[in-house]
Amino acid sequence: MNTRRVCKALGWGLGVALTLLTCYHFLFDSAAAPVSTVVRKAVQESRSIALTSDGKQILTANIDVPTISIVDAETRQRLAEIPVGREPRNLALSPDDRFAYVTAMYEDQVYVVDLHKREAVAKIPVKHQPFAVVTSPDGRRLYVTAYRGSVVEVIDTVERKVVHEVEVEAEPRGLAISADGSRLFVTHFVHGQVTVIDTGSLSVQKVIPLAETPEPPDGDQKQSQGLPGMVENLTFSPDGRQLWLPHILTNVDTPIQFESTVFPTVSILDTERLEERIEERKHLFKQMNILNVKNETEIVANPADVSFMPDASKAFVLMGGSEDIMTFDLKRGGKATQLLRRVPGDNPRGMVLSPDGETLYVHNAMSHDLVWVSTGGSDPYKKTQVSGEAVKLIDNDPLPPDVRAGKAMFFSANSDEYAADLTGKNWMSCASCHFDGEINGLTMLTPKGPRNTPSNVLATKTMLHMWDGSRDDFADYLLTVQGEMGGMLRYDPAQPLPPEVQQMFDQIFAYLDHPDSLPVPKSPYRQPDGTLTPKAQQGEALFRGKAGCIQCHALPHFTDSNRALDAAGKPSTANTEHLHDVGTATERDKGAPEGDARAGYANPRPPNLFDTPTLRGVWATAPYLHDGSAQTIYDVLVTRNPQGKHGRVQELSEEELEALIEYVLSIE
Repeated sequence: MNTRRVCKALGWGLGVALTLLTCYHFLFDSAAAPVSTVVRKAVQESRSIALTSDGKQILTANIDVPTISIVDAETRQRLAEIPVGREPRNLALSPDDRFAYVTAMYEDQVYVVDLHKREAVAKIPVKHQPFAVVTSPDGRRLYVTAYRGSVVEVIDTVERKVVHEVEVEAEPRGLAISADGSRLFVTHFVHGQVTVIDTGSLSVQKVIPLAETPEPPDGDQKQSQGLPGMVENLTFSPDGRQLWLPHILTNVDTPIQFESTVFPTVSILDTERLEERIEERKHLFKQMNILNVKNETEIVANPADVSFMPDASKAFVLMGGSEDIMTFDLKRGGKATQLLRRVPGDNPRGMVLSPDGETLYVHNAMSHDLVWVSTGGSDPYKKTQVSGEAVKLIDNDPLPPDVRAGKAMFFSANSDEYAADLTGKNWMSCASCHFDGEINGLTMLTPKGPRNTPSNVLATKTMLHMWDGSRDDFADYLLTVQGEMGGMLRYDPAQPLPPEVQQMFDQIFAYLDHPDSLPVPKSPYRQPDGTLTPKAQQGEALFRGKAGCIQCHALPHFTDSNRALDAAGKPSTANTEHLHDVGTATERDKGAPEGDARAGYANPRPPNLFDTPTLRGVWATAPYLHDGSAQTIYDVLVTRNPQGKHGRVQELSEEELEALIEYVLSIE
């Protein structure tokens, strides 16, 4: 077509014609995204479940199944299961409900799903594990947290590409955007912060640290206290003036014990003043103090999500660990007044409320089903209750049955569900300290001394377990369950476990050992094509040679722990040749001079010898060393190495040291 000739015939200027043709191609060319004229008037929050604006369809991102599902809210029929990328964690809808944007965390992509066609029509590359996603009110922008990259990516939805990055603090996780689209709120998973981004200037407006709750004046360690962590979802109040953030508090000032270490909490942010309303925080035993028939407080674990009645009469808090829903009466003091114990299914992580406020739709992450819960409306005396049967979200679970069972147990604080209780009184799960299977960034107190919480990435590949290498069989974690989590107390650790209990440990091991469970995180210190930088290549040569690191951090997993074998070639705590004194022990380290019952007291440990941790993905596991006393790799090699026992670092020049550090941070 001769554009200039047509313009002349119609009496148009060329500029007008080109503008119209550009619009035509944006609207109808299959290579470009359609432009919506709908502008959303409400807030949007990212989570694993979403509801269309008319309330008729529910969508779920199926987390460890590479699909999303669409369910009819009225008929309770699953309408579609649509393939997307690996580990689809969160999704968000375009303002016109035409598209669903899905973060494929392990694929570094955002999938664009056309809900009319019911298929993925595009992929947008987003580096460093995209997690949460929301759209601007006009739908022309996507905001995506890059969990491993410490940035929020800004995506043009027409061009379908990243157009800007906003640098934020580490581990950006959840997202919520104000109704007018002017402010973006970002949670930080491990360290309990909220970043506020001005979307006009695309700059950080403020970082709000969630406050530590101090020990009470009477010194009671069993009262809610500690440092905020596991901060993911966030929910606006109906008037938009508050954000409620479910999370936990971890008390690091007392030896780990289930009743005094982890506490469920909900923090509240003032969205106008951009500060936490510390005095309004919801604490166990205070605002969360529902009594059972024995006049004991009902314990709940791992708060995961919040929903509000449209008239702000109630707030519902979903407990992902203990698998409950707690109702807060906001018209009569703001305290919890009801507890729906045991939502059917495993590990509820997200929920949305029907437009009329009558029904909660609860997404179970491990059983992959959707549960209907009747709220009782605004009536303060009507109780929440499960309504009907759950709807299955997937056709096929890609995980083997033992892996799925072990994963469900890892995230569960339900003391009643399994052959033996994993925790006392529903208090905590494995994930309460190992957030999403990895770290909590904290150093905990133990009878052996302070211990940095390690990641479970490659935990099954390094043979010996614990910082002192005092366990050589995964079922030895019975000691952790008993001593720290308050579970399985009826079993003698010196005796073999009953088959059904041994199977529980075997299944949790199967989950941790599965290659898709906890992949080594890709390092942002590498070049865009994934190769080492020239400086890191220099560091690799030093690692293998002059610095002597390879002697203990041996390939393939950068540890020599897998050499601690007995004569039959099996892992053995009796082989202590590969425990090392790297000069990091302090007077706080006590060791275990008598050993423990699981090993027949044949595994004593002095306070100064430690098992070699893997270095694969070490860039993502700060702080470092057994006691978390090194904040950086430099601190490991220099600040906490005054005796020169940790490699031959003293022989390196400053330039060589920098190269070595860059290599270590690049190891995958």
